[in-house]
Amino acid sequence: MCGILAVFGCVDNSQAKRSRIIELSRRLRHRGPDWSGLHCHQDCYLAHQRLAIVDPASGDQPLYNEDKSIVVTVNGEIYNHKQLKEKLKSHQFRTGSDCEVIAHLYEEYGEDFVDMLDGMFSFVLLDTRDKSFIAARDAIGITPLYIGWGLDGSVWFASEMKALSDDCERFTSFLPGHIYSSKQGGIRRWYNPPWYSEKIPSTPYDPKVLREAFEKAVLKRLMTDVPFGVLLSGGLDSSLVAAVAARFLAYSEAACQWGSQLHTFCVGLKGSPDLKAAREVADYIGTRHHEFHFTVQEGIDALEEVIYHIETYDVTTIRASTPMFLMSRKIKSLGVKMVLSGEGSDEIFGGYLYFHKAPNKEEFHEETCRKIKALHLYDCLRANKSTSAWGLEARVPFLDKEFINTAMSIDPEWKMIRPDLGRIEKWVLRNAFDDDQKPYLPKHILYRQKEQFSDGVGYSWIDGLKDHAEKQVTDAMLMNASFIYPENTPTTKEGYYYRTIFEKFFPKNAARSTVPGGPSVACSTAKAIEWDAAWSKNPDPSGRAALGIHASAYKEAADANANAKDLIDSPSQKIQKGIEEKIATA
Repeated sequence: MCGILAVFGCVDNSQAKRSRIIELSRRLRHRGPDWSGLHCHQDCYLAHQRLAIVDPASGDQPLYNEDKSIVVTVNGEIYNHKQLKEKLKSHQFRTGSDCEVIAHLYEEYGEDFVDMLDGMFSFVLLDTRDKSFIAARDAIGITPLYIGWGLDGSVWFASEMKALSDDCERFTSFLPGHIYSSKQGGIRRWYNPPWYSEKIPSTPYDPKVLREAFEKAVLKRLMTDVPFGVLLSGGLDSSLVAAVAARFLAYSEAACQWGSQLHTFCVGLKGSPDLKAAREVADYIGTRHHEFHFTVQEGIDALEEVIYHIETYDVTTIRASTPMFLMSRKIKSLGVKMVLSGEGSDEIFGGYLYFHKAPNKEEFHEETCRKIKALHLYDCLRANKSTSAWGLEARVPFLDKEFINTAMSIDPEWKMIRPDLGRIEKWVLRNAFDDDQKPYLPKHILYRQKEQFSDGVGYSWIDGLKDHAEKQVTDAMLMNASFIYPENTPTTKEGYYYRTIFEKFFPKNAARSTVPGGPSVACSTAKAIEWDAAWSKNPDPSGRAALGIHASAYKEAADANANAKDLIDSPSQKIQKGIEEKIATA
């Protein structure tokens, strides 16, 4: 990942202003420690902090067209840049950077080229011929982008809030799949896939089509000129990413430079579910596996730094970001600069445990659409900023545009969790990779039940966070929370504690408004809480809150509250029985 900062329409364009832009851009240097660039044109500034992944030798930014009349600063990767260059044969390219194609596409097609890009990106482009500018963010919001407005009438764009919050009167998160145009004077959506309207699709499920779409998504993300690996938790999603990458690595250009053995990485408390499962998967697919441990105290000690980097006070995001933040530092110390990760699958396929309660396929599908649209505020934010804090880039194959279109066109009846048929959550994905001839994964891993990352690194992690917050926040502080924090009022001591840290770094009203609020159970949207009346009484963002569904967590509580017949008839027992039968017949 790189860091970008752009400012247009500054009243003051003195040397002092240039120095200020450099100072603010420096706040993003963790994202791009390899080089810094700045282009000034009258009252316009485009700054860049580079993490060199493709063409490290000559791809410094900002980037230009042939006569330098078009200037662009980009954070991201354009996976189809070679195909796009075939459409631009009359243009001369200065570098081997995948992002240079953006300047030439604008020159050729104007503002309507963004949908041609296949990748993850946030960019700002200046046309010096008329001083017009555009800014755009990728379809799902894998890369972060903020927009702000200064009192002097200036417009600001930055990869992270910390680069513009002090100098802007108001700022907000830039919407994914949107483009800002100074010519048209506003923001419009460029990304308009069929699923966005939330209309219920009817395409029959074809496991071969789904599997091939995902294989293609993984393979295109092996575009790199630097060492890389895969984040492997041992759960379904990261295991599939690792298994596909390991199988196809030998056929990629990356193998010519870095060899055909894949590196995988896992983090957890000693004895955590993820560490054991990840080691088993790594041994099965033959990766060079790196296992990192952390203690609850080390995680607690890192909280302030984590919140500064990820720029949120959302409880589940902080819980999951902290282990990822610690792991990213270790990975970077090994010389690795890029990793593949498994974010997005749970949103697309309804993988969270609360989806067991979806009353029908219509509500199931609508909830997946809501979850995908909100990814930029949660998992995308976590995956990007936790890794970028250490100059590490995370790529997410499940959020490939073509793969999402394929997966979201499936009749949601196939995605529904059906205990009577032995269908666990994300059955359509598991089944697509259930290949007896050339298995990707062992059956029991392929059908392992969902663990949220913050749970899987060790159940005592969340308990430790709650205990720490209990010592920091008094009952009186929480009782008066609505007066101190009237917007998105924290309802738990853990939430209150994170909020105090966030406000210390980002005290403006605009900053706290960039964080979503509302009730949630097991990572649900507020709407999905209506699926179970009991959830409204005990909203817990942890996946363990879906009591009676997860087979491992809170088992004692479930045993205490159910008789033997209830346990035999519960959805988790029926699904587990179906899984065991499937493994036994393999």
